[in-house]
Amino acid sequence: MKYYFLTGEPSGDLHASNCMKEIMKLDDKADFAFTGGDLMETLTGKKAAIHIKQMAFMGFIRVLQNIFTIRKNFKIVKDDILRYKPDLLVLVDYPGFNLRMAKWAHENNIKTDFYISPTVWAWKEGRVEIIKKYVNKLFVILPFEEAFYKKHNYKAYFVGHPLIDAIEQKKPTLKSKVDFIKENGLTEKPIIAILPGSREQEIEYMLGIMMEVTKSFSGYQFVVGGSTNLPASFYESLKQYNIKVVFNQTYELMSYAEAGIIKSGTSTLESALFKLPEVVCYKSGALSIKIAKLLVDVKYISLPNLIMDKPVVKELIQNDLSVKGISDELEKLLNDKPYREKMISDYIELEKQLGGQGASKRLAEALVKDAITKN
Repeated sequence: MKYYFLTGEPSGDLHASNCMKEIMKLDDKADFAFTGGDLMETLTGKKAAIHIKQMAFMGFIRVLQNIFTIRKNFKIVKDDILRYKPDLLVLVDYPGFNLRMAKWAHENNIKTDFYISPTVWAWKEGRVEIIKKYVNKLFVILPFEEAFYKKHNYKAYFVGHPLIDAIEQKKPTLKSKVDFIKENGLTEKPIIAILPGSREQEIEYMLGIMMEVTKSFSGYQFVVGGSTNLPASFYESLKQYNIKVVFNQTYELMSYAEAGIIKSGTSTLESALFKLPEVVCYKSGALSIKIAKLLVDVKYISLPNLIMDKPVVKELIQNDLSVKGISDELEKLLNDKPYREKMISDYIELEKQLGGQGASKRLAEALVKDAITKN
């Protein structure tokens, strides 16, 4: 069968590629076309119609600034799908783009499944109607999402969170702590991880603040998890702080760090699954934040807190994101043993709620079945 996967971010590249691996085990004639990243390209030996490096735009302002590129991307993808004629189109996350693609695919009689729900439970709840109208099946990864869609008279399918699989598959291949330290020129000091995000604007707004924190913790070495989606020049300013940057070693960094300063996003959940005590950071442009506050209806921004529906980790958002705010929380994570142990205990409960291993396999089984079944 022919599968077209459409994603636009690094996390989508990871989860789509893992699902593709499982599909290959079930369908020996599986063929793929896609937008995506290096993982999908390496797995299939094919080039993406558009690489995720040309698709990731964050925030209202950046989207407007790149509107012509986004329109061009729509045309490229539509033409590629029509040429390929997939048995099933699989839209992975990336809702601003993919919900529009769902409508277009429906109009062109292309069977479409959606994997990883848009955050309709946080904002733009009206998008539920788009999903109900244009998506064949929706596969969700957060346990509370099934109930949310049931409330809207739509059946969503909880398959578990794919990060559990991704992490368990990666663990046996991780470098040892000794090799990690040696190969990256680190010292024997305890490590604090800094994960500032994978987009230019995230780093522009937050990295400077994060770096100032390092001056107050001389007994530790801070290591930045760099993104290969950004040019190395983005990290040049770190030299003045004598901070090391590591690439493609985020899971090693999470494994061997004592605590983490983590940008809001998927990394907050990854940190939780690695049992890494963390402080969550988010800062954006003033206009983007004002617009978001008018639209977003959610108590938390980090995945651990959203899933557990309580403040498992400290969130420092916008004006609260300061050198003092990060430093105070980091001090607690490192030196307040009961506080640290409670966070790790909550992490263990969180992992149970996410459904355990097998999400990619469960999703693949459902997608193969849908690809075979005619509309």
